[in-house]
Amino acid sequence: MKPKTFMLIAGEASGDLLAAELVSALREQSSILHPPSSPIFFGAGGAKMSAAGVELAFDLTQHSVIGITDVLKNLLKFRRLFKQLLALAIERKPDVVIGVDYGGFNLRFGQAVKKYVRDNPFSTWKPKIVQFVSPQVWASRPGRADKLARDYDLLLSIFPFEKEWYAKRVPQLRVEFVGHPMIDRFAAAKTSALPDFLNWANALHDYPVIILLPGSRPTELEKHLPVMLQAAWKIVQKQGFRLICVLPNEALVAQAKKLALQTGWPDLIFKIGELPTALRFADVAIASTGTVTMECAFFGVPTVTLYKTSWLTYQIARHIVTVKSLTMPNLLAGETVYPEFIQNDATPENLARATLELLQDDSRRANIKAQLGKIISSLGEPGAAGRVAEAVLSLFW
Repeated sequence: MKPKTFMLIAGEASGDLLAAELVSALREQSSILHPPSSPIFFGAGGAKMSAAGVELAFDLTQHSVIGITDVLKNLLKFRRLFKQLLALAIERKPDVVIGVDYGGFNLRFGQAVKKYVRDNPFSTWKPKIVQFVSPQVWASRPGRADKLARDYDLLLSIFPFEKEWYAKRVPQLRVEFVGHPMIDRFAAAKTSALPDFLNWANALHDYPVIILLPGSRPTELEKHLPVMLQAAWKIVQKQGFRLICVLPNEALVAQAKKLALQTGWPDLIFKIGELPTALRFADVAIASTGTVTMECAFFGVPTVTLYKTSWLTYQIARHIVTVKSLTMPNLLAGETVYPEFIQNDATPENLARATLELLQDDSRRANIKAQLGKIISSLGEPGAAGRVAEAVLSLFW
């Protein structure tokens, strides 16, 4: 039997990791179902996908942007990359095209592949189109669900409420809740022995630890880190603490150090890619809204969240976003668990006040931790990557 060919596209660091985990699970399950044929993987992503054995056309994670302004600035580049990947798909004709998160790019790509198939009815190429991690159509532009139902064979969700949402709006779309991948990723880290993370020995017992999580993109760092550090100056006037900034990669450190120097924190400590350990030390976090807030929730860390973007992006978003919060733990709980400050509300004064309340109110901290436990228990059991692979392979076997 001819080996199955999978094309995977991930445009961000988090998706690169998800795709790498999925490739390992697909390879393992394929070897059981059809031992003689080893699957082939190609596409676009990052270093983790490459290490997992994916043949990359280019590193798409190097081009990650967010917000209307940044997208418009890079529009010609993204059109070129999009056309390059579409030509590659048509040339190599994979059995499955899997978009991993990165909904703005991947949904258009899946639609373009299906349009090619419709426009070439005599072609023998009939690929299955899969999206792993639902785009947040329930938060803005819900009409995109109809396009998903038209063009996609399978949607794999990591949040439990999404399957019910799609069932009501587009029941013809196959949606599977597979659980949240971080359950597997962080389960061992939650109970493993703590390394000497800060080399501060007994000093940790004297002061609470505040973790800063400004984001994974240069534009997020530029918007978030200065206001976080300005808030820290206000906090330190009322309470001592230890401050650490955790970044996902080395590329952001030079920019972050320059911003810290400009804001009066020349000795700010940076940790790279050690988020699970950092969160085990943390008493409180100040974080950008996004994936990292779920990781804070997993480790039971009371967190203040914020998001700032360009004026244009904010003006557009405020008219199309329909949810009450941008912080996922709040959405899952149906109430404000993490204090959230967006755009003009994300001031040093507001961040400092909310952080001090979390540091000083023991009963509130205990209540937040209890709520976080319920949220995490709703995200399914370990084994998400295996369930994703099983669902994808069920399209054939």
